[in-house]
Amino acid sequence: MTSIALFHSALGVRPGISDAAERLRAAGHQVSVVDQYDGLVFDDYATGSAHTDQIGFPALMQAALDGVAELPDGFVAAGFSNGAGMAEYVATRRRCAGLLLFSGALPLDVLGAAWPTGLPVQIHYSLDDPFRRQEWIDAVASDATRGGGRVETFDYPGTGHLFTDPSLPTEYDPAATELLWQRALAFLHDLTD
Repeated sequence: MTSIALFHSALGVRPGISDAAERLRAAGHQVSVVDQYDGLVFDDYATGSAHTDQIGFPALMQAALDGVAELPDGFVAAGFSNGAGMAEYVATRRRCAGLLLFSGALPLDVLGAAWPTGLPVQIHYSLDDPFRRQEWIDAVASDATRGGGRVETFDYPGTGHLFTDPSLPTEYDPAATELLWQRALAFLHDLTD
């Protein structure tokens, strides 16, 4: 069993986050969903991003750290989109066993941090995600490799940003979702071997 801190996207704790938490729990993991919006949920990226901007990234990053304060070292940080950036930030400030990034990756210079020695990471993106920045994915993979961490990157066909969220029908891809979770669960299993 692995302890996992799960961070939501700019849309808040939508059904895709709840589904992710349940999948991870069903596989025997302990999951803490870090709700940085105090229950607020948004239906579109512009409104969710405006809310994120209103809070500000320094406050969100502090809230991310506060959200994992009770977790013992050795947990896995995981996040979707903006939450992937929060998971990355937490992993640079706390001793984590691994990092799962879903539709999000931030270069370390944005976070003002160094890659933790040996931290493994798995990165998942759809190929035509409108928010995808390949140079950022490459930067994270390069930083992790230089830091001695195992890096796995996976691309999925389609244009969905949050393609694992069944409540977003124009983005949701059931086949890609199942493949993503097979890979993520295998990553988590490898951390406990």
